[in-house]
Amino acid sequence: MDLGLVNKVVVVVGSTSGIGLATAREFVREGAKVTICGRDEAQLRAVLEQMPASANPVLPVVCDAVDPADGARLIDTVVARHGGIDILVNNVGGAVGGRLLANSTDEEWRITFERNVVQTARLMRLAIPHMSGRPGAAMVNVASISGWVPQLASSGQYGGSKAALIFDTERWALELNEHGIRVNAVAPGAIFVEGRGWGSYSKQHPEDYAAYLAAAFPMGRLGRPEEVADVIVFLASCRSHWVNGRCVPVDGLEQPVRAERHWTGHH
Repeated sequence: MDLGLVNKVVVVVGSTSGIGLATAREFVREGAKVTICGRDEAQLRAVLEQMPASANPVLPVVCDAVDPADGARLIDTVVARHGGIDILVNNVGGAVGGRLLANSTDEEWRITFERNVVQTARLMRLAIPHMSGRPGAAMVNVASISGWVPQLASSGQYGGSKAALIFDTERWALELNEHGIRVNAVAPGAIFVEGRGWGSYSKQHPEDYAAYLAAAFPMGRLGRPEEVADVIVFLASCRSHWVNGRCVPVDGLEQPVRAERHWTGHH
């Protein structure tokens, strides 16, 4: 199936590991003009070496997307190189603080919403003038099933921020329809990344991890970054032109069971 992504200008925000890296690689395979970004220059260089061969060189930009000035510089850099933007993938996120709302602080809420909601909205606003009216323009936000299922959220502030992102995705779609820009989201479940997060947990606590898999995953495993990337790339393509304002779960039918004993990370 031809996704119609050859020479499309794509920005993948937060693209040096996990879902973001897998997404950037898939866009490169499809022949897009891809920009990747991250805070660590050495890591960006390493990521460049992992990219598939392509007629369109990947553009690396060192930036912290949460920083307003860096976010603006990212968009300006892409536009200066390519003249506009066709696809924006917002993959930066995270949270701080513990699991109990009663013990949370204002600062934890502020930082979490800044990472997951505010910086995403900022980049979308900055990109609109450079995407408006371009054929097939699309934005995809990376949310989480934590925004739907309170039992799966590692903290109330994290789940609340992802719920806000899911809500805002549909609102953005309504507002940007007049610009010809579609806006969708994906909601990943638990994702296995070697050496990080669940990958590390599986090595440190193999018995707990095995019990968690048996209880929470009818399909017998966690998801892989590439499986989320495939959905993101489809949502960004012309093949999904009748999908707009929606959040697609990519969770392998994950059930609301947590690895309670040790895990404190995020979906």
